[in-house]
Parts: sequence; structure tokens; C-alpha cells
Amino acid sequence: MTPVTRAIFAEAVGSLFLFATVIGSGIMAEHLSGGNVAIALLGNTLATGAILFVLITMLGPISGAHFNPAVTLVFRLKGEIGTGAAFAYLIAQLVGGILGVWLAHLMFDQPILEFSEKLRSGVGQWAAEGVATFGLLLTILGTIKARPQWVPASVALYITAAYWFTASTSFANPAVTLAHILTDTFAGIRPDDVASFLVAQVIGALFGLAVSRALLPNKAPAFARVTER
Repeated sequence: MTPVTRAIFAEAVGSLFLFATVIGSGIMAEHLSGGNVAIALLGNTLATGAILFVLITMLGPISGAHFNPAVTLVFRLKGEIGTGAAFAYLIAQLVGGILGVWLAHLMFDQPILEFSEKLRSGVGQWAAEGVATFGLLLTILGTIKARPQWVPASVALYITAAYWFTASTSFANPAVTLAHILTDTFAGIRPDDVASFLVAQVIGALFGLAVSRALLPNKAPAFARVTER
């Protein structure tokens, strides 16, 4: 494989495992929590934070470990990834993520194809997604420049916290949002609510980029660059 092909494949594999973990741990948490939503959310949170640390540590040197179109968009705007590669990343993230959702359904004997009916709407939810995505991008960009070896831990810890301090439980990821239409489980989202989430996430990501440029000196990141256009 060429370096770019390896990077795209890493994005697909990472997204598959990330989305399977989010959905699978949500299903497991619901089964074991006895109706206690706080306990279910805690189980979902810990599993997501843990897999993020593992995936970013393992795949970061290959692809940058985006697993998130909002992250890819920001790195494209920074010139760290070419337009063609960015588009390929986006496709890989979405395809890998949907396969991860279906894999979680298969493991837990859920219908493979289903659509969410979980309501996630309102100003508070939209604001939460903007804040969650803003914080995620600022965490990534700031840690890359300050202590790049801490990126896996910083992102995992930020998402762990954001599950609890945001009203939306921090999707902070357009691919997650789209894929979660296809699961009527703890982590799902109604198709009708998706567009507002996507807009809030993109706005949050762009604000994260703007604030990072204002606060942080220009310095080349240590994680993988994918510059093929």
C-alpha cells in the first residue's frame, strides 16, 4: 500500500472500531444498568474514552487518527491534508462507521438495519454540539503543539468529560451523527435532528481552529501529514 492508501484504510478501521464501541457499549450499558440512565451513560463513556486512547495511539502515526470529518476539515484548512485525501478520509470515516454500527448490532442480536427514533433537538442540544466540537478541536490542536505525545490521552479525557458536561453527550463528529441515524439504541439520533447537529459541529470546529490560531504559535504537528491532492 502507498502511505495515502494506508492512511485511508486506517481511518476506515479506526472509525469501525470507534463506532462499534460507542454503539456496543451503549447497548451493553442499557442491558446491565437496570434502567439507571446515569450508570448506562457512565459505561458508555468509559468504553468510548478507552477506545479513543487505543486507536489514536495505534493509528495516529499512520493517518493522524481523525475518525471525524470535522477534524479532517480543520486539517484541510490548515493545509496538513490534501483535498483528495480529505475527501477519501470522509468516505472512509462514514463507511467504516456505518459498518461499525452494523457490527455492534450483529454482536448484540439487534436488527442490522434500523432507524433511530431518539429525540435530540432544541437550542440546548445544538449549543452543546457546537461547544463539544469546539473543545475537541482546540484540545487536538493545542496538544499537538504543546505535547504531541499526549494527544491520545488528551482526546480520550476530553471526550470522557464532554459526555457529561454537554447536554448532547458530545457527538462532536458529523460521521458519528450520520451513522447514529441507523441505530435505535442508547446512542441514536432521529434523522430529523441531524441537520442541526451537523451545522453546530462545523461551526464549533471552525471556532476551534480560529481560537487555536489566536492562542497558539505556528508549529508543525508531530502526527501524520497526508498531503497528496
